[in-house]
Amino acid sequence: MGDIIDGKAFAAKLLASIAEEVKGLSFKPGLAVVLVGDDPASQVYVRSKVKTTVELGMESFHHQLPAETTQAELLALVRGLNADPAVHGILVQLPLPKHLDADEVINTINPDKDVDGLTVVSAGRLVGGLPGLVSCTPLGCLLLLQDVIPDLTGLHAVVIGRSNLVGKPVAQLLLQQNCTVTMAHSKTRDLPGLCRSADILIPAVGRPEMVKGDWIKPGAVVIDVGINRVPSATPGKTRLVGDVDFTAAVQVAGRITPVPGGVGPMTIACLLRNTLTAAKRLEITQP
Repeated sequence: MGDIIDGKAFAAKLLASIAEEVKGLSFKPGLAVVLVGDDPASQVYVRSKVKTTVELGMESFHHQLPAETTQAELLALVRGLNADPAVHGILVQLPLPKHLDADEVINTINPDKDVDGLTVVSAGRLVGGLPGLVSCTPLGCLLLLQDVIPDLTGLHAVVIGRSNLVGKPVAQLLLQQNCTVTMAHSKTRDLPGLCRSADILIPAVGRPEMVKGDWIKPGAVVIDVGINRVPSATPGKTRLVGDVDFTAAVQVAGRITPVPGGVGPMTIACLLRNTLTAAKRLEITQP
């Protein structure tokens, strides 16, 4: 049976190290979170982010806007945050109400404050191997991997999913670590066979328990990015599962992340890590 990678414990250690570093700064890193509308899930995420930001000794700037906010009003707020020297990181909570153009909003964020790593400039910096801010979930995946395999050189990594949020950036991060990376997706031929060739398997497709135990090479490391809500055995209740059939996969994999408690906790920890990184860079460059 494979070892379970405890993302919750790793994230707690990472947050503690960030808090310690923040204590030694002569200023407070500031994170601005913008929430438009009243989506219940988004409200929960934002409350958690604001709470953790404050607990780490950082400054939290929370902007709650009504659902009917116009594109011009939202862009004006983002530009104001870009210009505010107390704000080192900007996060616009997605999804936005349907009448708003999320791409335009995201790409209005100053890339040096783009702690979600979602702007076109941030993506370009990643591909070009330049210093920049990387999407939180892919960064979390890499940190968990490096904790169990410090040197990833030469290993074959298969990434299932080609989203701009996870699949593409995690592939770039693995390339930078000298992995041989294969990108797989819904149109990949013989996906199970390809997965069985992977030393590292990273499913990020949003399909509950799609990856079966016999898709996994014995001893491989599996980083399951999927978070899917499915009906539980109790009528009317739901439970969270990943993109991997965990019960079967844990018998074959060398190491594997559970869902929940794997990659999920790393996302907010990496958001605060990015905020600290952005703050240190901006304080050096600001006159």
